[in-house]
Amino acid sequence: MVAFGYTLLTEQRGPRELVTDAVAAENAGFDFEVISDHYFPWLDAQGHAPNCWSVLGAVASATERAGLMTYVTCPILRYHPAVVAQQAATVALLAGDGRFTLGLGAGENLNEHVVGRGWPPANVRHSMLAEAVEIIRALLDGGYVNIHGEHYRVDSAKLWDRPPEGVPIAVAVSGRQSVEMFAPVSDAMVAVEPRAELVQGFDAAAGANLPKIGQQPISWGPDADEAVARAHEQFRWFAGGWKVNAELPGTAAFEAATRYVRREDMAEAFSCGPDVAAHVEAVRPFVAAGYTHVALAQVGGETQPEFLRFAGRELLPALHEEYGRTEDPAIRRR
Repeated sequence: MVAFGYTLLTEQRGPRELVTDAVAAENAGFDFEVISDHYFPWLDAQGHAPNCWSVLGAVASATERAGLMTYVTCPILRYHPAVVAQQAATVALLAGDGRFTLGLGAGENLNEHVVGRGWPPANVRHSMLAEAVEIIRALLDGGYVNIHGEHYRVDSAKLWDRPPEGVPIAVAVSGRQSVEMFAPVSDAMVAVEPRAELVQGFDAAAGANLPKIGQQPISWGPDADEAVARAHEQFRWFAGGWKVNAELPGTAAFEAATRYVRREDMAEAFSCGPDVAAHVEAVRPFVAAGYTHVALAQVGGETQPEFLRFAGRELLPALHEEYGRTEDPAIRRR
């Protein structure tokens, strides 16, 4: 049984449109919704990057049922962990019913460079993230927090408005080091690659069978050629892989790094066009690897309203028929 979600891509939609899409996605029948947290789009062609947390507040108030989640917020440079904890607590209260999950990750240079503090190597970023998770967890649990760590200092901080049950925390992982570091302190796993070894390693390190949340980009559209062209124009940054994507500093770098990516390459990597069966098949690697939640990311901001109508009418019923439907898609604190 799998829960299927919808991705609010801040890189390709304005804030008002994202809220409208969130409501439409809930009405279409998606179990949950995730939102990217960017200061920059990946490519200039995407054209947007509104503040994720402002949008989330509006989405939390405009929706009623669907789970909500950051996918993912980086709490190591652009935000201080104490600020992230306050944002998460507030959104969780606005959403109510335990709907909000805080998704965290070690971030990308693309977004974090804007505060002018440099971009640390991966092992340092992981160390910073581990300390940030400790701070955020302590604040969400209540009471005054004083921490003088290697990377952050928190001086007599307290969240005055927070859900008494706390907020579930999901952490993004990409390999053995991050799995071993973050599985013991997470309520769920985030990863964008359908690798069974990540799932198995995470459960082993966590000592529990926890939710695993993946993401599958698709480029649906009535014309297959147009869908491929749109994927190439706006999503070819995806071809670099996360080890590369985390390091590049801006849209010009992604333009240069992907100039030799062809439309044919995108057609092979994505399900493009009107074929429902192809989009259903695109998520199979995540299901086979053991993921419990898969969020779909439709390429192209202007296509979202029509895609959401298609999803409610055809795609979600086909996904449920093929993979089943979980009765309880919520992410909870363990």
